[in-house]
Amino acid sequence: MASPEPEALPAVGTVMVDTIRGVTGEFRDALGGTFFLRPVGGGREWPVRQEHVRQATDAERLAAKVGVANARSRNGIQ
Repeated sequence: MASPEPEALPAVGTVMVDTIRGVTGEFRDALGGTFFLRPVGGGREWPVRQEHVRQATDAERLAAKVGVANARSRNGIQ
């Protein structure tokens, strides 16, 4: 009898929502039930338990990317 396959991890860069903090981040890695996310556009990673993470909706992904573009525009970064 075959054992069940483990749940597949998201691809690196997948935009996820940390439901505890209420923020979006990009999936970077996982270790022992903990996902590591980093802010969209770069920054320091943070850990969050897998059960407190979900994939971002289209609207949440767009909002995160617009926020990065706006921040770059305000700071004169192309």
